[in-house]
Amino acid sequence: MKLSLQLKLGQQLTMTPQLQQAIRLLQLSAVDLQQEVQDALDSNPMLEADEENKTPETEAVSLENLDNEAIKNSNETELDVGNEKLPDELPTDSNWEDTFEASTPTVSMPSGGNTASDSDYDIFAQSSAAQTLHDHLMWQLNLTPFSEQDQAIATTIIDAVDESGYLRQTSKEMLASLNADIHDEEERVGKAEFASVLHRIQHFDPPGVAARDPRECLLIQLRQLAEYTPWRELAIRIVSEGFEQLVKRDIVLLRRKLKVDDGDLKQAIALIQTLTPRPGSLVTDAQPEYIVPDIIVRKLNGEWTAELNPEALPKIRVNNDYAALVKRSDDSKDNNYLKNHLQEARWFLKSLQSRHDTLLNVARTIVELQRNFFEYGEEAMKPLVLRDIATRLEMHESTISRSTMQKYMLTPRGTFEFKYFFSSHVDTDAGGECSATAIRALIKKLIAAEKPGKPLSDNKIATMLSEQGIKVARRTVAKYRESMAIPPSNERRRIA
Repeated sequence: MKLSLQLKLGQQLTMTPQLQQAIRLLQLSAVDLQQEVQDALDSNPMLEADEENKTPETEAVSLENLDNEAIKNSNETELDVGNEKLPDELPTDSNWEDTFEASTPTVSMPSGGNTASDSDYDIFAQSSAAQTLHDHLMWQLNLTPFSEQDQAIATTIIDAVDESGYLRQTSKEMLASLNADIHDEEERVGKAEFASVLHRIQHFDPPGVAARDPRECLLIQLRQLAEYTPWRELAIRIVSEGFEQLVKRDIVLLRRKLKVDDGDLKQAIALIQTLTPRPGSLVTDAQPEYIVPDIIVRKLNGEWTAELNPEALPKIRVNNDYAALVKRSDDSKDNNYLKNHLQEARWFLKSLQSRHDTLLNVARTIVELQRNFFEYGEEAMKPLVLRDIATRLEMHESTISRSTMQKYMLTPRGTFEFKYFFSSHVDTDAGGECSATAIRALIKKLIAAEKPGKPLSDNKIATMLSEQGIKVARRTVAKYRESMAIPPSNERRRIA
């Protein structure tokens, strides 16, 4: 094979490390960005936190235009601790508390509570919660007097309770597990003994725990109510004798079966609706997820404006003292180390600025196109796709997609993800377009105004929307209804 040299001309797009860094920062959420900035501060000595140098532009944006009354109330409750002056001299035999009030707020004990000592009262005990439902039940088990065998039975029952609070094993399976290694018939756990321990566990907190099915769960909660609770006995009858009709919302058959009038039935069903069908949800170890909005939308001088949230902006800068140590003509190892980190620091700050500019431009374009939403609500939402924003800003759709990923906007109507403002469209009879978000809002409004005893079917809702000029099929209505977790018409029927 003959060797030869050839020259070729061509163009190639190469993603530099700087471009890759800018793309990665753009798609990070506000919380993840803070972690990325902290990692940069830990690894690069040229960067430092800029907490003190705050200009009026970088100070926290006041939300008084969004909720003036709330801020006013919070200001009125501030403690005035700056006007109190220390006396020149305190008496020798006096106590500090005799002159000054304690800073710890006084907590009033409930009537009938144990008031043995104020120091024994833990102010945070009321807000503490068990880590898991299993831990919460085991804590109650350790405080309940049980024999050694009954405690083993109770532990087996608690181990079989799932996160929802229901038993995921049958009584037969738990008995078989308990008696697996017991050969003496007299020592084996019997059904009556197992049922007795289960009955005690079912009286643990939360009410309705360790039930075998929803019907038993509701019955446990109803029987734990005070006997003088109005409509308690009728509610127990409904769950015991007419649970199937209750689930199917067959009010006519339920009334005929129990032989009660509509007024009593309505009151008893209202009592049942106050119960918790998933008692395990009352005790959970899930930590709350806080959303940090990237953009704040406000109406100023009659115009809707979008601004970056200063609290979400990283306060970071180049350390001038270290940067002054860099010498251009010095090629020593230490100087090259400083040069490289200084360049990385400048690239990082430039990528951050590029991220902020892109987010602000995208947010302002969304606010401009969805102005009717901020004025009138969901029903005025316009159809919007990524291409519309990309065309206006002369950017690629992938850049817009990264800009809207896990980014949030604080508005007077609530906090929304950027992607909330994007939706498909449906043609109207007038030749226009209606967004899917607006259609969902209309469906929700129609269902909210329906008659309790005669709810609207999906076909009827589609007909009513068609009368308003919006062409939607029955299956489309059903899809939108299910996306909003609204049950079908047969399950929405209730007594008027």
